[in-house]
Amino acid sequence: MNKLYLTFALCLGLSANNALAQQQSPITIAIHGGAGTIYAANLTAEQQAYRDKLTEAVNRGYQVLEQEGESVDAVKAAINILENSPLFNAGVGAVYTFDGGHELDASIMDGKSMNAGAVAGVKHIKNPIDLAISVMHKSPHVMLYGDGAEEFALTQQFSLVPNNHFDTAHRYSQLLDAKASIIEAEQVNGGDYQASVSQLKANYKYGTVGAVALDKKGNLAAGTSTGGMTAKRFGRIGDSPVIGAGTYAENGVCAVSATGHGEYFIRYQVAGDICAKVKYQQKTIIQAADEVINQTLVTAGGTGGVIAIDQQGNIATPFNTQGMYRATRHQGQEAKVMIWREN
Repeated sequence: MNKLYLTFALCLGLSANNALAQQQSPITIAIHGGAGTIYAANLTAEQQAYRDKLTEAVNRGYQVLEQEGESVDAVKAAINILENSPLFNAGVGAVYTFDGGHELDASIMDGKSMNAGAVAGVKHIKNPIDLAISVMHKSPHVMLYGDGAEEFALTQQFSLVPNNHFDTAHRYSQLLDAKASIIEAEQVNGGDYQASVSQLKANYKYGTVGAVALDKKGNLAAGTSTGGMTAKRFGRIGDSPVIGAGTYAENGVCAVSATGHGEYFIRYQVAGDICAKVKYQQKTIIQAADEVINQTLVTAGGTGGVIAIDQQGNIATPFNTQGMYRATRHQGQEAKVMIWREN
């Protein structure tokens, strides 16, 4: 009788373990490094550097998931790699404001708890996504701005860096070019800065980085980090730190990180709208993301793209610009890096 009981118990245990293994979600991660006017002819020398850094970032995030890590941690790990690279408009590669400084934004959302954290207009935070996560976990608020965000950072033992930590020669050259274009356009537009900025080259308006991930427990997360728009003024804040616009995650539905002309992404609640289509209209993640990016935004005149992932690990990476730096990795597969639609 005891032997039969032990055998039965063992079988039950094995069945439970098998059921648990079957219930584990297929770990998946997607990242982006900005959308814009990316021509192959202009990227000859740097193309491999971009591909290598995107591969490093997506593999780092995947490694966290593979080692039983949570989706929020995977998003953080991937974004940190991009923030620390001068190739992308985030962290050390952030673009310049009109006055020659740097103001950075970032946000994170945990699909399991629906908690979120964001910072905007910070000038001395090496990795803004880290501070956004601290806001989510350690603050009663969702978004902190400027000096207040950095004061909070000090209470969380963050070390501040000088603003020139984010200086890069190629971004400064972009600033000079953008300011010349703005000044010239202002002469035509009667000194109207707003109208003049609208005429800037498309690649001066965005270049954000972000990540979305699905961990083994089925938890989704999304994060976004940016230096904003070249030559921005008056404390301009884009969509990246705005939950529902540039970042959104909800377990059982989807996770989204956006990059593009932020004013449009805020007005059309791009990240939240994609997930709403999945949740309420039963659209696939590919259908929902494509409708918002290539129909809603295009009709409105907005440009950019998103990375999005659903509860089954399906990924969508639509964009309506010339290209978008992005990489994906599914469980059991190697990283896939893409810049244009075909590759």
